[in-house]
Parts: sequence; C-alpha cells; structure tokens
Amino acid sequence: MSWDWEFAIEIFPELFNVIWLVIGITFAAYAVALIFGLVLTFGRRSKFKPLALVTYGFIEFVRSTPPLVQLFFVYFALPQLGITMDKYVAGILTLGIHYSTYVSEVYRSGIESIPKGQWEASRALNFSKTQTWFRVILPQSIPPVIPMLGNYLLVLFKETPLLGAIGVLEFLTRAKNIGSASFSYLEPFTIVGLLFLVLSYSSSIMIQKLEKKMKKVHVRTN
Repeated sequence: MSWDWEFAIEIFPELFNVIWLVIGITFAAYAVALIFGLVLTFGRRSKFKPLALVTYGFIEFVRSTPPLVQLFFVYFALPQLGITMDKYVAGILTLGIHYSTYVSEVYRSGIESIPKGQWEASRALNFSKTQTWFRVILPQSIPPVIPMLGNYLLVLFKETPLLGAIGVLEFLTRAKNIGSASFSYLEPFTIVGLLFLVLSYSSSIMIQKLEKKMKKVHVRTN
C-alpha cells in the first residue's frame, strides 16, 4: 500500500477540526491541575499532621497508578457508587487530578525556595496567613516555576489520546474510525502524528522563550 495524497487531503479537515476539542480538553484539565495542585500543596504543608499525611498518601497513590486505570475507575467504577458523569467531564477531571499531583510538587519546590526572611518580614508587618501567602509567597514562588508548569502542560496534551478509551473522539479515535471505514490507516495516523508534532514543538518553543524571559527577570530581581 502506498501513500494516497488524495485521501490524505480529503481526511485532513476532519482530523484538523479535532484540534480545538483536544486543545479545549487540555486547557480544562490543566486548569483543574493548577487549582487542585495548589490545594494539595497547602494540604502537604499543613501543620495538622493527619491532613499532611493524607495529602502525601493521595499524591503518592495517584502518581503511582497509571492514568488509564484512574480513567476507567472514574468512568466505569464510580457509577456503581452512584457517581455518574459525562465522558468529557470524567476525562478532564481524571487528567486534571492526575497532573495536579505533579503540579503540587512544582509549587512546593517554588515555595520552599523562598528565604525564611520573607516569612519573618511578613510576620513583622503583621500580615495574616492569607495575606502572607497571596501577597508575598505565591507572587514570588510561582513565576520561577512557570517553565516547569509549561512542561507538564505539554505532557498532559500528549496524554489526551487516553480519553479515546471512554469514547471521547480525540485525534487517535477519529483517525482509527477513519481507518476502519476506509481500510487505510497510513494516512490518518501519519496526519495525527504530524499534528501532535507541530503543536508540541511550537508549544515547546514558546515555553523555552518564556523560560529565558523568566531567567532574565529572576536575574534582575536578585
């Protein structure tokens, strides 16, 4: 079987249109990861030991199990406990919570890089804990770790084909359907691979530029 340009051109718009769905799922899951990751960070750093231990156990459990297993549990097992959700919601929550455990570690490394003097200065200024976190610690600790957060965004994007396992029509599922209908898999899977390459590579370049910019800002502020 040889490459069929006419067939490739014919199916390209159908596969290209899936980009917006994949990008939407990626950013929605990433938003969940950023928000829930911050919650996990606070839980892990809590002085209330039971909460810190439970949070630590949750992070280790989620990081130690495959996201596909978690996806099946959320979509197929939770309904037996009375918790039913749409396949898109299940996919977004599963990916978001899975990557929130990695994001929480990134946040934690950023927070622990803040000198103790900053905490002492906040107490000297009579800031409350909330004011200390949101006016002093987070504005300083998050910018340096933005490149690391960007890398996790790329990894999450490349995990979206997992959602095909629960019927979400992302790139691979759509390509597989086209291949099954036409008995030709070469063109759809090649196009999907190229689309992932273009999106990942262009995003990687943007993250590298952002990383250089953040390093310059960090040098100027130190």
